[in-house]
Amino acid sequence: MSQSPWADWTGRTDTLSDTVTLTPARAMAATLCNSHSDGFSVGAELPPLWTWLYFLPLAAMSEVGPDGHPRRGGYLPPIELPRRMWAGSRSAFFGPVRIGDDIRKTSTILRIAEKAGNAGALVFVTVRHEVSAGGSLVMTEEQDLVYMNIPAVWQAPSPMPLPPCQWSEAVAIDPVLLFRFSALTFNGHRIHYDRPYATEVERYPGLVVHGPLQAMLLFEAATRRYPDRRPTSFTFRGVRPLFDFERVSVNGADRPDGGLDLFTANADGAIGMQASLAWAT
Repeated sequence: MSQSPWADWTGRTDTLSDTVTLTPARAMAATLCNSHSDGFSVGAELPPLWTWLYFLPLAAMSEVGPDGHPRRGGYLPPIELPRRMWAGSRSAFFGPVRIGDDIRKTSTILRIAEKAGNAGALVFVTVRHEVSAGGSLVMTEEQDLVYMNIPAVWQAPSPMPLPPCQWSEAVAIDPVLLFRFSALTFNGHRIHYDRPYATEVERYPGLVVHGPLQAMLLFEAATRRYPDRRPTSFTFRGVRPLFDFERVSVNGADRPDGGLDLFTANADGAIGMQASLAWAT
């Protein structure tokens, strides 16, 4: 059996340091929560997933590929399949991160798996991130990245219907929200803001709603409904792309173990993302 061409990348590590500054958190509050940001000041607790506003991939323009992502290679393996996406994550939270903290992230490539899908070859890269503040581990996350070919014609996956939920909220999705989220996370992927590229090159029917944006909308809705509870873990997985022209909702269902099942969905009730959240006991 031949060795994977990316075997040497498994086990590679990368470490980044950052400071939790005030402006990104205030800008995300204005964007995600549709609220003024006076509640954030130095010392305030950062919502757990908002560490995605830091440790950003600051590739120079000369290092950017045609899709808007950093060019292939470097820390991640140079997989040449043209479409790449953040497919899902599994996070655990151990302590707070506060505005003003110096934070550190160590990333390790856990595994690289080649699979065959309906659209052809797929390569999954799983990266584990460990985030510490003040020398203490505050968060771990395993991120699944997927690389694939671009189909000749867009064909939506078979819809997964939304199950019965205890609550549902409409979310206003438009190109301004997608652009602002791209800017805050320094995500240059053109499918989120460049309609001709999204439709003519990657052959989507519209601008694609970011997976991490959907995850943050679900997490924010859940924690807003249960303000006295502290989340201990959160997982999410993309099921079907959502687009800027669709009516989108976030939905929640209580689980017997006390946690929540969470879903984004379009107006037809097709799930875009499914997630689960556990609370501290």
